[in-house]
Order: sequence, then structure tokens, then C-alpha cells
Amino acid sequence: MKIVAPLLFLSLAALCNPGYAADDGAAAVTELGQLNGIALACQQPALVTRARNAIVTTAPKTRDIGEIFENATNAAYLEQGKGKTPCPDGATLSSRIAAGEKRLQAAFPKAP
Repeated sequence: MKIVAPLLFLSLAALCNPGYAADDGAAAVTELGQLNGIALACQQPALVTRARNAIVTTAPKTRDIGEIFENATNAAYLEQGKGKTPCPDGATLSSRIAAGEKRLQAAFPKAP
């Protein structure tokens, strides 16, 4: 019986987090993390700031979200540093970040 109350609380807490689609959200955060890593490696500081701010202002402030973003950033930075892929120009990277921002906003809509 003692376990029923905590389980009920956790179930209600999960239901009270509207608009959080875990798979879509994680994918959008991963994408922006990858783009952030590319922007870092390609010395595009304005785009680094833009990608980071999109996460901070749109996604829930949880440890999981932060870890997904950081891990994707680190992996993309290291991959870009290998020199196998040339750096995209600023306009291309900016448009990719804009698309990522839209996916992030769709995954984490603002509560009314």
C-alpha cells in the first residue's frame, strides 16, 4: 500500500508535462547539439550562441536535455575536427540551425 501513493504521484507528474514528446524532443536537441559542435569547430561563434540559446529558451531545463545537447555537441566537434568534412558556409549552417529551431519548438511547444 505504501508504494501506491508514490506511483500515483509519478504517473500524474508524467501526465502533467504537456507537449513533451520524448523522441521528437531528444532528436531535435541532438540535431541542435550536432550543429552547435560544427559551429564550434568551424569558428562560427554567433551560430554557437544561437544554437545554445535555442535550447535554453525552448527545451525543458532538465539534466537529460543538457546531457543530450552536450554529448551531441562534443561528438560533432570531434568529428568535424578530423577534417573529413569541410566546414559549411555561415549561411548554410544558419539555415540548418533555423530548421532545427523549428523542430525544437514543435517538440516543446510553449504552454498557453
